[in-house]
Amino acid sequence: MKYLSLLLTLFILSVLVACSGNQDNNSEEVQEEPKSEVQRIVDSSIAFHGMEGLGNAEFTLTFRDIDYTYKNENGMYEYSRTQIDSTGATVYDVMNNDGLIRYINNEEAEITEERRAAYTRSVNSVIYFFRLPYGLNDAAVIKEYLGEAEIKGKAYHEVKITFVQEGGGEDFDDVFLYWFDKEDYSMDYMAYLYHTDGGGLRFREAINSRRVNGMLVQDYINMKPEDESIDIMTINELYENGELKVLSEIINEDIVITKN
Repeated sequence: MKYLSLLLTLFILSVLVACSGNQDNNSEEVQEEPKSEVQRIVDSSIAFHGMEGLGNAEFTLTFRDIDYTYKNENGMYEYSRTQIDSTGATVYDVMNNDGLIRYINNEEAEITEERRAAYTRSVNSVIYFFRLPYGLNDAAVIKEYLGEAEIKGKAYHEVKITFVQEGGGEDFDDVFLYWFDKEDYSMDYMAYLYHTDGGGLRFREAINSRRVNGMLVQDYINMKPEDESIDIMTINELYENGELKVLSEIINEDIVITKN
């Protein structure tokens, strides 16, 4: 009896040890993978810009006398712009997960697919740049950390962004560079190589930084090199040397932001 009792005790102990080991293994399995350096940088910048809540938010802004709206609720979005054309007609473009529709004086307009694509790019472009760096966590984004860089005597994290073809839109082959302040992760500069509408290479410097309802809003000086066929990886050097031509200023006005 004592021998059987000993065997039973040993069996119970072995079961308890096995269960404990399984719990430890399960605990290890549910642990999240550590963030990569580039993901940490992007997340830190989004937090500094106060944009964590843009997945459920609304905002309105005016850009070059055209009114834009943004609504997003758990991936269901609606972007719109309203403008007065040269004839005095009110033109309203609205795009959502299903596509874009144009209205002229409250009546749906018949447009070619080429025009629809152009209007979609135009509306999306203004919203996309206004939301940066929030959009850098979109599913189609590929992030690459290029290391540290110095611009105007300040240290920056340099990040390269490309896109997967599936889900990356018709601009999936565009290339973006971003420079994030090493101290506070503000997104102070960006450059991008694009291929639609004839293509080109641009560099933007953030100006007029201010907060609206907790979100950092920035305008930009928009520049380009004399030779737009140069390697995008050299454009910050041209900026440092004063070799970029100023094209325009990107000024966002009358901004109202509501986080749901």
